[in-house]
This record gives sequence, structure tokens and C-alpha cells, in this order.
Amino acid sequence: MRRVFGKPMVLFAFGMIAAGLIAATHVAAQQADKYPTRAIEYIVPWGPGGGADQLARKSGVLLEKILDVPFPVINVPGATGGTGVTKLLAAPADGQSIAIYIADSHAVLATGEATWKMSDIVPVARMILAPSFLFVAEGGRFKSWADFEKEAKAKPGTLKVATLGFGSVDDITLTYLENKGIKVIQVPYSKPSERYVSVLGGHVDALYEQAGDVRQYITGKQIRPIIVFGSERFDAFKDVPCSKELGYDIGLPQFRSIVVKGGTDPGKVKVLSVAFGKAAATPDYKAFLEEQFATADSYMDAEKTAKFVSAELESMKATWAAKVKK
Repeated sequence: MRRVFGKPMVLFAFGMIAAGLIAATHVAAQQADKYPTRAIEYIVPWGPGGGADQLARKSGVLLEKILDVPFPVINVPGATGGTGVTKLLAAPADGQSIAIYIADSHAVLATGEATWKMSDIVPVARMILAPSFLFVAEGGRFKSWADFEKEAKAKPGTLKVATLGFGSVDDITLTYLENKGIKVIQVPYSKPSERYVSVLGGHVDALYEQAGDVRQYITGKQIRPIIVFGSERFDAFKDVPCSKELGYDIGLPQFRSIVVKGGTDPGKVKVLSVAFGKAAATPDYKAFLEEQFATADSYMDAEKTAKFVSAELESMKATWAAKVKK
């Protein structure tokens, strides 16, 4: 016996299918709105133990509580941060991969050695802002910046300074000093731990670094700063002169920010930026900033960070141009 479906039944069936499609679309939209719903890869373009690594591990723990997803940290060192940036750019622009982006990687753009463009990445937040110093061994022959400056001018190209690498902020700053008659030999160390102890073993005469990264050696009275680069003295080292007062108008503070791949949904960028802001406001993170000798106003949201890194890039380019013209 053949059963014949009437027109009302056919319309009902189509209506049910349409309703199902609408419901599925609504669920998908809700899932997209709930970003993130799974682990976010946290890329550190430097080796374990350094300042960037410490930032990722500290903020990662806080972010897991705020966004309720894991933030596995992956160290991808090499090429002044370039290897890690390359890994980020190889991933989809879906907000599931983020990376630490610091002043030294930014400097590679200024020196023309970068394999990426600023438009390839989108700033999410600035999490650390800290001045850089020159450190010498405690008990060594350099008691002050005046001692170091005097010998550097008397014997140009003989004093050695440990740096992160060529094309970095370290390089740009030392290039500026060279143009002012302070010529030194750079000794690059890609591994933070080796760079930190190089001055203790007498392999170099000074270390270019941020105080937070070498806190244990400062508190252990193994090294001490002789100059802070910037326009004012740093509260934790009030007896240490700043470069501005000594006639050297160079600052280029070290910053550590967070970026995602260019083309990432602005909504996801905002979610991340807000989350990092919440992490930065916690007592735990504020204590971390103090340990790092960073400024209390280190955090910036995505929009302000974009403007900040743009301005820093212009300053770096202007300083580097003097070396290129020589």
C-alpha cells in the first residue's frame, strides 16, 4: 500500500531541517563567542631561564585561571627571537598561538635583519617595561661609570661587553656610545645563563642587561650597575647615574609584549588584551614586576601597545642610521 504525504507534511519536514540548520549555526556562533575554548600555545622566542621565559610562565599561570584554558609554554630560541616569530607566523591567525615579543626582536626590524614585517604581527599587550644597565663585577677594577668611560676612550676597542646579539637593543645602544667615543667589543651570548655569568668569570668587562634578569647576582653582591640608560635614575639604584645626566641621550628601554599573527580577529585580540590586563592587576603579578625591577605602569592594552612599539621602532631606526652612514 503506497503512502502519500500531503503538502503540509512536506512543509513540516523542510521546516524541521531549516530549524536544525539555524540551531547548528547558533551553536557554532556561541562557541566562537566563547573564545578561547581550548589550549593556547605560548611561544617564547628565547631559551629557558631568561626574562621572556619568566614572563611567559608567570603570566601563563594567571591566564589559565582567567580564561580557563591551558597556556603551554614552548621555548623556540634563535635569531634574536626570529625563530620564534617564524613559528608564530606559520600558525593560523586564529588566536590559538601567542608569542612574547621584546625590544630586542623589535630592534631587528630597525637594523634591517628581520624576516618579518610589523604588519605580520598584532600587539596584544605590553607586560614589562624596564631600563637597561651596564653591570660590572663587584670588586673589579671599575668602581664607577667614570672609570669605565675613561678606559674605553683611552683604549678604544679593547673593553668587552656581553650582549644578547648583533642587531639587538644592546647593539643599537653600544653603537650610539661608539659614536660618542665609547668604543667597545661586543661579545654576543645567545644563552641567557652564559651571558649573565660571563662578567663574573672575567670573560668580559661589562654586561648589558636588565636588572630583573640578573637579580640573584645583584642581591648576591656579585655584580653591580654603573650606568642606567634613560632620562632619569632608577629608584632601586639611586646612586647609579643615568645616561641622560652624563650627556648620553639614549634610553631604548627593554619591553616585553605579547603578539598574535596579523589578521587575527580583533575580537579575539581584545579578549586576550583584557585577560592580560586582569593578570597584570593581580598582587602576584605586581610582586613579579618588583622582582623584575620593572616600572609599575608596565601594562598597556592592545591599542596603546601598538602605538608604543611604533614609536620605539622610529627611535631605533634613527639611532641605527648613524652607524649605517659611517
